[in-house]
Amino acid sequence: MNKRILLLVLLAIFASCNSSKQTTYKRPSTSHKKAVVRKPTTKVTTTKSATASSNSGNSSAASKSETLEAVTRVKVTTEMVNEYIAKFEPIARGNMQQYGIPASIILAQGILESGAGTGPLSSSANNHFGIKCHKDWTGESVRHDDDSEQECFRKYNNPAESYRDHALFLTGRQRYSALFELDKDDYKGWAKGLRSAGYATDPKYPEKLIGLIERYNLQKYDAMVLGVDYEPVPQQSTSVMIADNSSQYQVIAGDTLYSISKRFNITVDQLKSMNNLQDNALSIGQNLRIK
Repeated sequence: MNKRILLLVLLAIFASCNSSKQTTYKRPSTSHKKAVVRKPTTKVTTTKSATASSNSGNSSAASKSETLEAVTRVKVTTEMVNEYIAKFEPIARGNMQQYGIPASIILAQGILESGAGTGPLSSSANNHFGIKCHKDWTGESVRHDDDSEQECFRKYNNPAESYRDHALFLTGRQRYSALFELDKDDYKGWAKGLRSAGYATDPKYPEKLIGLIERYNLQKYDAMVLGVDYEPVPQQSTSVMIADNSSQYQVIAGDTLYSISKRFNITVDQLKSMNNLQDNALSIGQNLRIK
C-alpha cells in the first residue's frame, strides 16, 4: 500500500513539472510575435511622412518656377555671340524673305534682347525679343521685372516660335508700318524707327543695335537675301557706343578689356585701375572710364 502511495506521489510531481515547463516556453513566443507586428507599422508611417514632405517641397518649387527675377546685366563673350549668330542667321534670313524685316535687325535684336541666348527670358521662356504679353496674347506667359515689377512676357515652346512671333508682331501693328517703307538694307533707319515706334524705352537702343550689326557684320545677311555685294563697315563706326561723356565708353557684346584698351590706346591695367575692376569680366551696357 505504501509503495502505491509513494508511486502516485511521484507521478503527480512529475506531471506538475511538465505542466510548468510548457507554460514557461509559450510566453517568450507570444512576446516575440507582438514585437514583429509593431515594427512594420512604425516604418510605414515614417515613409509616408517623408514622401508627403518631399511632394510638398516639389509643389512649392513648381509654383515659383514661372517667376523670373530681374537681371540687369548679362555677361557674354565674342564666341557666345558668334555661336548665336551661326545658329539663328538662317531663321533671320528666312524671315527677311517672308516678312521684309532686315536680317541684320532681327539678329541684332535677338542678341541684345536675349543676351545672346543666355538671358532669363530666353532661357526659361524661349523669348528672344523681350515681347510682352499685350492684350491679344492667349498663350503661356512668365513674369519678369522690366519697366515695372513682374510684367507679363510671352512664353514659347522653342526659339523658332519666338522669331516668327517677332515678325508677326512687327508686321501686324500699324505703328511699325513706316519701317517697311525703308530700303530693305537700311538697318540704321530700322534701328532708329524701332525706338521711335516704342519697341524699347532705352534711349540708346538704336546705337546698341547699330553697334552690334557693324561689329559682327550682320549686314552681310541682308546682302545674301537681296543678292547684292556686301561691303563691310570699318570698325571705327562702333564708336557710336561711346557715352555722351567722351571720357566713358559703354560696353557692347563682344567687347573685352584688351579690345577696349587697344581702341583707346591705354593698357588693360589702366582700365582696371580707373574702373576699380577686380577681374576681366565685363557686362553689356556697363560704362567704363577711358580717360
